[in-house]
Amino acid sequence: MRTQLQIHFHGIDTSPALEASIREKSNKLEQFHPNVTSCRVVVQRPHNHKQQGEEFLVSIDVAVPGGNIVANQARRQDVHVALRDAFFAARRQLDEHARRLRVDAKRRIEPRAIDAVIGASGPVENAVDALPFASALPG
Repeated sequence: MRTQLQIHFHGIDTSPALEASIREKSNKLEQFHPNVTSCRVVVQRPHNHKQQGEEFLVSIDVAVPGGNIVANQARRQDVHVALRDAFFAARRQLDEHARRLRVDAKRRIEPRAIDAVIGASGPVENAVDALPFASALPG
């Protein structure tokens, strides 16, 4: 695994099985988005005395080129379900980040296509005729 992984437990004992599950899920996250540079996972049990039973909060901070992804809304009574939900949210956010990067890359390419129509000698007399889809235009 190339990704720097940090695992922190707050308010609960360290569990080798839980650490193995976190490592497995972070490896899958790295396979999904290969440019992940670091991943920090915090598993904690907040002190909510008004709630009955234990509740676990899992926060995931993933660093990728161009931004950081933070998924921390997984609050469940089972720590494994909280892990699953948090990693699912992180994967969904990584997918959205990758989609935004693709859209930005397409936007940067479009002006070059317009420059090719204009050409080095200046504007084409009838620019509509120079476009590849000009035959589909009415008129």
